[in-house]
Amino acid sequence: MEQFSSPPIESPASKPPRPGGPVQGDSFVEHVVRNAWYVLGWTAEIGTGPFARRVLDEPVVAFRQRDGRLAALLDRCAHRLVPLSLGSVVDDTLQCGYHGLRYDDTGACVHVPGQANIPPAARVRSFPVTERYGAAWIWMGDPEQADPGLIPAIERYGAPGWTVIWGVPQHHRSHYLNIVENLQDPAHTTYVHPGTIGNPASSDIAPVIEESEGHIVTYRWTLDAEPPPIDRKNANFSGLADRCQYYHFFPPCTSRVDVVTMQAGQEHTEANMDLGLRAFSYKFLTPETDTATHFFWLHVRNFGVGDQELDQRLMRDMGRTFEEDNVIVSAMQREQDATGVRQLAWLRIDAGPSRARRMIEKMAAADAAAAAPAASTAS
Repeated sequence: MEQFSSPPIESPASKPPRPGGPVQGDSFVEHVVRNAWYVLGWTAEIGTGPFARRVLDEPVVAFRQRDGRLAALLDRCAHRLVPLSLGSVVDDTLQCGYHGLRYDDTGACVHVPGQANIPPAARVRSFPVTERYGAAWIWMGDPEQADPGLIPAIERYGAPGWTVIWGVPQHHRSHYLNIVENLQDPAHTTYVHPGTIGNPASSDIAPVIEESEGHIVTYRWTLDAEPPPIDRKNANFSGLADRCQYYHFFPPCTSRVDVVTMQAGQEHTEANMDLGLRAFSYKFLTPETDTATHFFWLHVRNFGVGDQELDQRLMRDMGRTFEEDNVIVSAMQREQDATGVRQLAWLRIDAGPSRARRMIEKMAAADAAAAAPAASTAS
């Protein structure tokens, strides 16, 4: 496995092409944490019919029961493997669109047209699913470990004087670890996002990295400088500013960027930061396959509360920002697939992203170790 403390110098020609994940010799499975909550979709996306999405390279279908509760099943009928999402919701069950078999919220087949007995094999896997913060969360691992208390808390959500917008979900054509690293990398913003969050005044400021159990933060303050375009455009900020970006990562899939723009020269206390322009930008990554990721974002802010026009502008600007990242990580993925190499030179700015990756690798290894005895017993 690649060690970031010893920068690899590899010739692409010396390595055979390897499709898929971004680390030479490693598989997608080795970098996926199954015992975690992933966003399946925004609550508003899931209506009364079947809702399909691929998660951790498995097909999933969700449906609502009459009381509004959500259920999630493997999207594959136990009879002929036809996706259940091609069917319909009937009397709190999901009916296959091919032969009409019906499955309840546990995945058990409860009805087979034309016969009274139901074969024992007529069952599909069900997944724990819950709703919080306007999102449907799914647990793809051991159901016994699916504690809703493990869903990351969202700062200031529902607090007076704060408002929230839910971004349009995006589909990023890259392994999710490339996106994790992007979200722990403040250095790229000057060059990738000059029209929104980028600021040339920040380009030579080295980030500070702090790590604790289950959490890493990379941050930097830009002092006495012009604010970035997004603050001038959307919040009418005038004058010079002190601006911070705290890039928090909660493995395996949640990023929170705490962004503060305040008048230059003020003391950097929590109280003063809340008096300035402050936003918590959350990104939730749901791996689809080894080269594709579902990207969800929401934005909690303390300015322009109730301003629907500002909501729409920020939706456009933030959505544009994340699509700019998508262009970069997708192009990077194509070259990784072509060469089988993820990185040639190692820079100081890679320290935060590499720590985030190692945290995920540690969690994935623990997942695999815990699953091994169970698999051995089952065989």
